[in-house]
Amino acid sequence: MTTVEAQTAQAQPAAEEEPEGIGELVRDRLRRFRAGEVGSLPVIVGLVAITIFFSLKDSTFLTATNFNNVIIQMAGMTTIAIGVVFVLLLGEIDLSIGYVSGVGGVTVALLQQPDTSYQIAGLLAILVAVAVGALIGAFQGSFVALLGVPSFVVTLAGLLAWQGGILQALGTQGVITIQDTTVSNVSNYYFSDRWGWGLAAGAGLLYTAAVLGGVVSRRRAGVRIKNGWLIALRVVLVAGICFFIVAVCNRGGGVPFAGVMIAVLLVFWTYIAKRTLFGRHVYAVGGNAEAARRAGINVKRIRIIVFMISSAMAALGGVVFAAQITSVDLSAGGGTILLDAISAAVIGGTSLFGGRGEIKNALLGAALISAIANGINTVQYSDAIKFIVTGAILLAAVTLDTVLRRRQAAAGR
Repeated sequence: MTTVEAQTAQAQPAAEEEPEGIGELVRDRLRRFRAGEVGSLPVIVGLVAITIFFSLKDSTFLTATNFNNVIIQMAGMTTIAIGVVFVLLLGEIDLSIGYVSGVGGVTVALLQQPDTSYQIAGLLAILVAVAVGALIGAFQGSFVALLGVPSFVVTLAGLLAWQGGILQALGTQGVITIQDTTVSNVSNYYFSDRWGWGLAAGAGLLYTAAVLGGVVSRRRAGVRIKNGWLIALRVVLVAGICFFIVAVCNRGGGVPFAGVMIAVLLVFWTYIAKRTLFGRHVYAVGGNAEAARRAGINVKRIRIIVFMISSAMAALGGVVFAAQITSVDLSAGGGTILLDAISAAVIGGTSLFGGRGEIKNALLGAALISAIANGINTVQYSDAIKFIVTGAILLAAVTLDTVLRRRQAAAGR
């Protein structure tokens, strides 16, 4: 272990001893709950309540076809919100993600046009669009990290500048149709039933292998494995959830590629955030930037990379949005994309104060917002209701985060 790794590890709070037995586990969970560690419970309760409410209002809400619709509708928002989580972990903000997503969509649309000297195949065009987003993030992050300009100001300027860039790029055409099949398939491709079951089996096996690998590593390190039954239960539950989701999707026409992409992004970025030195440094900088700097962490580099991740994910989200409607126009990146992505990360449980949050928060928040929007459209309520409800939930989430932080501070956590 390097000096920086050792100092970073020392800066992290020591892990509490894992409780053993069902009774002890329940008591430990209740104690943590009273101390303000509620985890994802509020979002999950909200999802269940919303599902029950709209199902009672309209029976078509809880159908396999509509389930697939929600997955596709939330794919772009979730992709962008994953990048937002990283920025919020630093206690920063990125207001440019909406129009950066528009830049990503416009870039891939321009590159896939047939009969042009710069035409690029679909997958390569997507990679170029993501790379453009990463460069934008490096540019904006440099102002924040190297010059100390507040991220609010830098990314607000980016919001205006990239909107202008979109208008300039599409000024003579107005609308570009997505003709490349690969790009269109990002949001419109469905796996066959057989492929769906294979994906479920693969996901279950990979999770089982990861869990067993962790158990073997702990045993080799001489750590006693407690609550082996709980580990087995988690494996069974995860595998069961994978097969249940595939069963529902197959009834609705197949597993959407967009859903699989989100799952892969979720696993990948969760690994980066939780299992790598870079991820630990992000949490350390978000918790206390000065302490992280004194521990030997290159805070400036971490900030720049995080803004690169945010913009790259925004550009990929823009590709998803472009594929959904198979075109881009002058409004690309506009509307509620920015607010929805930030709201998804915050509603999912990521703290606005930095240092606390997980990548899964983006998925949970996006699922909640998408379920509300889909349900309101299903029962034919007005858009005004959608905005009011989403705003109220966002305010409640931030208020809950503030209250829980105080409770945790009082409990010494």
